[in-house]
Amino acid sequence: MPIQKPIKHYLQFSDLTLDEYEYVIERAHLIKRKFKNYEIYHPLIDRTLVMVFEKNSTRTRLSFEAGMHQLGGAAIYLNTRDSQLGRGEPVEDAGQVMSRMCDIIMVRTFGQDIIERFAAHSRVPVINGLTNEHHPCQVFADIFTYYEHRGSITGKTVAWVGDANNMLYSWLQAAEVFGFHVNVSTPKGYDMDMSLVSTDRYTFFDNPSDACEGAHLVNTDVWTSMGYEEENAARLKAFDGWIVDSAKMARAAPDALFMHCLPAHRGEEVAAEVIDGPQSVVWDEAENRLHIQKALIEYLLLGRI
Repeated sequence: MPIQKPIKHYLQFSDLTLDEYEYVIERAHLIKRKFKNYEIYHPLIDRTLVMVFEKNSTRTRLSFEAGMHQLGGAAIYLNTRDSQLGRGEPVEDAGQVMSRMCDIIMVRTFGQDIIERFAAHSRVPVINGLTNEHHPCQVFADIFTYYEHRGSITGKTVAWVGDANNMLYSWLQAAEVFGFHVNVSTPKGYDMDMSLVSTDRYTFFDNPSDACEGAHLVNTDVWTSMGYEEENAARLKAFDGWIVDSAKMARAAPDALFMHCLPAHRGEEVAAEVIDGPQSVVWDEAENRLHIQKALIEYLLLGRI
């Protein structure tokens, strides 16, 4: 009988080591070059990715679906409206059944406990496409983008201005893995959930402008994440002053980059002159979801090549 390889899931940023991240980044550079040169690269012929969506998506669906096709495999989209999950099928049962019919699964859902339970009953690798607590694929793409523009992120300072959300918690895990520092500024009442923080590589600032001082990368996200829409009016009031504008970028390092995972609301969390300005790399960042996820899928299914 063939030797059964241990299953490796990617449910939060801390699931890979620095050595693994450096390997996948190297593969992503190669895979991206092939894509740009129109070179066919099909290592995953006859492999199937199932994508389970409980939350709406643009970049996550497009990058995973297009990426799997470009690797020679197939991608199947399942919304909870289209599956028995929407009718109350236990997550554990869904993990058992789906993983018997495909090779890898991406889940975009609400609580992290849902994807943890799903993965515990899966026979194949499971990737976190987003949960309330973590967004590892996005931060992985962001770090890959920083590498492309500025080289290693080790020893650098990342400013996080805005909501303490899944992006921030993934950035904090990334800081521990890659060895950089995070300057955090969130409004009162929207503080970090310390149960999700497992590093001391951060400094908190009451003033968001101070958090940007000397930063090599300034990062923000929408003030109202999916699932919190009923808080929108209160959040708009509480986050007044946390917009990333040209004044805040002026306090960052002269060669600082600006990132946003998108979609963005110009005039709320970011000024138009910043997101559309010369320091912004948001479009490269969005595209790189495709390339880093292709390399990640390849690694989870085939190991080191």
